[in-house]
Amino acid sequence: MLCVRPVSQLSPSNPNFRCEKMAMRRLLLFLKPFDANPVLHSDGFSRVTSPQILRHLENRHAVHREAIKFCKDVLQQKPVDWEAVFRNDLSEPISNVDLVVTVGGDGTLLQASHLLDESIPVLGVNSDPTQVDEVEEFGNQFDASRSTGHLCAATVNNFEQVLDSVLSGVASPSKLSRLSISVNSELLTKYPLNDILIAHPCPASVSRFSFKIRNEQPCSPLLNCRSSGLRISTAAGSTAAMRSAGGFPMPILSRDLQYMVREPMTPGKLSNFMHGMVLSDQSIEMAWLCNDGVIYIDGSHVCHPIQYGDVIEISSKAPSLKVFLPHLPRPRV
Repeated sequence: MLCVRPVSQLSPSNPNFRCEKMAMRRLLLFLKPFDANPVLHSDGFSRVTSPQILRHLENRHAVHREAIKFCKDVLQQKPVDWEAVFRNDLSEPISNVDLVVTVGGDGTLLQASHLLDESIPVLGVNSDPTQVDEVEEFGNQFDASRSTGHLCAATVNNFEQVLDSVLSGVASPSKLSRLSISVNSELLTKYPLNDILIAHPCPASVSRFSFKIRNEQPCSPLLNCRSSGLRISTAAGSTAAMRSAGGFPMPILSRDLQYMVREPMTPGKLSNFMHGMVLSDQSIEMAWLCNDGVIYIDGSHVCHPIQYGDVIEISSKAPSLKVFLPHLPRPRV
């Protein structure tokens, strides 16, 4: 659905002409599907037996639908051309737009990032934020959390305000680092925004590999590992799985990386090297020593197979992603 504004709205006589002189004139609305968390079987019967959980899930669907409708209604009033697409219906790189607006959560923004180069900024709208009072009321009965939206700058409560600041040029996007991955010197076309996990495809199997940090003076030792895999995160991803595993959050605009060997077996004297940093001018070089392996990119939906003897190099030298970030609280002094 391409919504084109009438020519009359683009004339100097229009009182909103100041905003219409903006550079951003063509937008893509990138949507989380309605059935991302399906409640019903294909035969129409509920998969959930608890009435409270069923009401919670049905409410989540309703809130997401209303958020999409609200964002569309707002865009109808703006002097821009826009088109809406569900995220699962688009697999080709995004081009010929000035701005991508994602409606969903961080997962939807991550999926959009895999289709974007460094020239097109993205604005995330958290369509279903977690409600603190809801978690407090039902937290001991079921998981009442909704969407975190760590990278989303807007909700329905402030979407129009945030959008106006973007369209008028008041707000500026931040450049977030992404991972560059090459396998046997061949560069992968996906640039992870959060993290990657390199591991055996079976979670119960041991991952065998060796790695070292390059461009370091002196060079780090070669680490031979038997573990559950190797995770590497960007600054944006350091608050996700990396932090859950015992890592630390990084300043979101940092170009350094953080790595962690998952559940290492008998690390011995090299235990201090099982978790560390990869600076912006460094890279990790890894040799895979199992018959089968997988590079999981920003979760489990995007995967790249590897095999015995493959050499993987990871750095932060990928093209950055322009993201309009939420206002972060100032640190206390």
